[in-house]
Amino acid sequence: MMVSASLPVARTNQWWLSASAAGIALGVLTNLAQGWLPGTFNQIANSGAVWCVPAFAAGALVAEKAAVRSSALAGLCTTIGLVVGYYGYAELGRSGMGSLAWPLVWLAMAVVSGPLFGVAGAWWRQGRTPSRRVVGLAALAGVFGMEALLAALVLHYEGQAWGCVVLLVLVPLAMARRHKERALTLLTALVFSPVAYAVIELPLQHVSM
Repeated sequence: MMVSASLPVARTNQWWLSASAAGIALGVLTNLAQGWLPGTFNQIANSGAVWCVPAFAAGALVAEKAAVRSSALAGLCTTIGLVVGYYGYAELGRSGMGSLAWPLVWLAMAVVSGPLFGVAGAWWRQGRTPSRRVVGLAALAGVFGMEALLAALVLHYEGQAWGCVVLLVLVPLAMARRHKERALTLLTALVFSPVAYAVIELPLQHVSM
């Protein structure tokens, strides 16, 4: 009885370990991709929106096998892994990460965004009501809207801005279940985008390290 009772816990722990390992690997990859992608598109590799995708995916995958709180933890492990992988490779594989200030800022953001997008992924995958599915998916689409605003208004990267706009539209169209949910998700994402920009990006622009 004791052995059989421990099996579900072990399987859940494997999800958390897998999420952490995947996050570290993707963190290294995004660091490397900055040197591979041409021109201004190299900023996409380590953008906040791109880093939210693995947490969303981890939450969606875990949602089939565990409670929503486990999806939140999987998202957290993924985003922390991203920070560790990215800055770990910068320190060991490049010329060093420099000041610890930015890694700590991104680590703090990972602690917040990881669980949120893990839950968003769970709501999209297993949400019992249309409203949860809409909000979960709109969070993912809206973060690309936030990146589009940053690229257009601050960085002046036109190509990157349009690329994020395309993703803002494609995420609801490709991932929502019904036509009504697609429309509601897109509308909700359009609301989320400027709100996320005001709450997240504007304060970061005033942070001087």
